[in-house]
Parts: sequence; C-alpha cells; structure tokens
Amino acid sequence: MKQLKVFGNLVRDSFDIITKGTIKYHLWMGFLTLIMLIGMYCYSIQLEHGLSVTGMTDRVSWGLYISNFTFLVGVAAAAVMLVMPTYVLKDIDFKQAVLIGEGLAVAALIMCLAFVIADMGGPSVLWHMIPGFGVFNFPNSMLTWDVIVLNGYLFLNITIPLYILFRHYQGKEAKASVYVPGAILSVFWAVGIHLVTAFLYQGLQARPFWNNALLGPRFLASAFAAGPALIILVLAVIRTFTVFKIEDKTIKKIAMVVTVAAQINIIMLVSELFKEFYAPTHHSESAYYLFFGLDGKTALLPWIWTAISLNVLATIILTFHKLRNNLKVLYFACFILFIAIWIEKGFGLIVPGFIPGPYGKIAEYTPTGIEIGVTLGIWALGALIFTILARTAIGIETGKLRYKN
Repeated sequence: MKQLKVFGNLVRDSFDIITKGTIKYHLWMGFLTLIMLIGMYCYSIQLEHGLSVTGMTDRVSWGLYISNFTFLVGVAAAAVMLVMPTYVLKDIDFKQAVLIGEGLAVAALIMCLAFVIADMGGPSVLWHMIPGFGVFNFPNSMLTWDVIVLNGYLFLNITIPLYILFRHYQGKEAKASVYVPGAILSVFWAVGIHLVTAFLYQGLQARPFWNNALLGPRFLASAFAAGPALIILVLAVIRTFTVFKIEDKTIKKIAMVVTVAAQINIIMLVSELFKEFYAPTHHSESAYYLFFGLDGKTALLPWIWTAISLNVLATIILTFHKLRNNLKVLYFACFILFIAIWIEKGFGLIVPGFIPGPYGKIAEYTPTGIEIGVTLGIWALGALIFTILARTAIGIETGKLRYKN
C-alpha cells in the first residue's frame, strides 16, 4: 500500500510539473496540440470515407504510414546504443543521456503502433490481431512476430526507466539486480525488432526489390545512424532550454556511434547499387525506377537523390574528427543525416517495392493532404509524449521532484 501511495504522489507531482513552465514551453505544447487536432480531423475524414482518401491504391498499398513505421522502428531500436554502455558496460559518460534515449524509444514505439492503426484503416479492425479472436496466425506470420517484438520492447522501455525513476523519486538508488537483466534483454530485443521488421519485407517473394540479404543488416546500420543522430539533436535542445546538464563528451561519444553506423550504411548502399546495376535483370526494374525513372515515371527521383546527397555529405562531415568535434557542425550533420535516412528508409524502400506491378504496369504513388495531416498528427503525438516523459525524468534526476512523507 505504501508503494501505491508513493506512485500516486509521483503521478500527481508529474502532472504538476508538466502543466507548469515558461511561455516557450506552453507555446511548444500548444503547437503540438494544434497539430494533433489537425491530424485527428484528417483521421476522422479517413474513418468516414476509408483509405480511398489516401494516395494508396491496389497497386501501391503501403505508403506514407508504413514508411514512417519502418523508419521509427529504427529510431526506437537506437536506444540500445545508450542502454548497453550505461547499464551493461557501466560507462558513466552515457548515464545522463540514457533515460532520454529510452523516453525517445517509448515515443517512437507508440508512433509506430499509431501508424499501423492508421494504415489498417481504423481501430475497428485491430481485433484481427488479438489471439483467440482474430486470425493471429502464430508462429507462421512475420507480422505476428513484429507485433510481439514491438510490444515487448515497448514494455521493457517503459518498465526499466520507470523503476529507476521511481527509486530516485524516493531518494534511493535503483538496484542493479532488478533492472540490469531487463536492460541486457532489451539489447537483444532491440536488434530483434528491426530484424523482424526487415524479415517482414524479405519474406514477400513477389517483391524482388526487398529480397535482399543485406536488408536486415542495413536496417540496423541505418537505425544506429539515424536514431543516435536524433538523440544528439534532442540532447542539444535539452541542454539549451533546461537545467539538465549533458556533458560535451557524452554527445561526442554518441557522435562516434553515428559516424561508424553512417559509414557502414554507405558501404551497404554501394553494395546494393552494384548488385542492382552491374548485371541487371528484370528484377532490377524497381531499382531503375527509384534511381533513374522508368517509362517516363520519375516521381521518386528528387527524393532519393536528395537523400543520397545528404547521406554522403553528412557521412563525410562526421568522418573528419575536427568537424565532428565542432558541436554546431555536428548538429547540422546529424540533422541532414536524419532527414536522408528518413527519405531513404521510407519512400526509397517501401514505394519502389510495388513498382512495377505484377503485369508490368507502373502506378506511381503520391501522398494526399489527408495522409500528410494524419502523419504530422502522429509525429506531434510522439513529440508530446516524449516532452512529458523527458520533463518528468529531468525533474526527478535534478532533484526537483522528490517524495515527501
């Protein structure tokens, strides 16, 4: 009963701290709320008229929603790059950033699930995914495995930080024997969520663009580049607008992770391009459409070449030690790398897999205003959730929130 009372106090204190702040804080929360309301309005139109209001068709049945889902799975998995050195290897330099990274993972996973619901058309069809009620098709369906690993990883990223923060809220140290086993499990689970998502595409034999043995490893490489890049940008904002202190050496260590992952990602990209274009077959038509256009259809050309240009530029900047250690240059490189991988892992991966169709017909995909509105609303939801989690965690870690008997 005492623990329930303490937890109740934590909830009340958290609610108090997230509803108070500076004018900039309230403007930020108001802006996110406005974008969410716009997204809800667009989603209500989709619920009323169905997926016909989106740019998706029978030819291209996955679009902006699944593109964002795929990308955000990587962002969620990237938290492991802070969890492993902090909880497992006892690297104190990562200690201040790890809770921020896990909060980002929780927000990303919630956005992932929201994008899946949006892509299914509405929440009324979710019963198909419930064991015993719908056709869960375990263990044969890769989609079933994806649902399991995503929800399992979400559970780990909620419970581990919650336990640590709950102990700190009471002025006590968290017991390593309680959270370290879960942290070790989350390291393997993080790799699993991205590999299973990659297998979901690789297992579709009729889509040769995705039948690539490098897809899983490249998913991980791009995740460990884009995710920590976003974490660096978030830490930069937190250092600027809060009293929470993040050391330069912490950001520079995370930058090393981003650099190595970005370099590996580029190498794998070159390997894929060689495979597609050195000895092309009719299975290379999707890649030709993506990079050079096909039969006069060139909708994705500006997207993919922008992504590759930004990717190469960011990797070059990060590779040079002097440039990477300049924080302003580092933030710029992380920003363009994040945008590049978002394009490459979204439109550059999902849409070309459907083009050309089984009979050679090319049906291009362009997202509608409704899709864009729903997408922005879900991103705003994730940002709101992360802001609430980060504000509470920072309050506890700085001693502002403490349990009083």
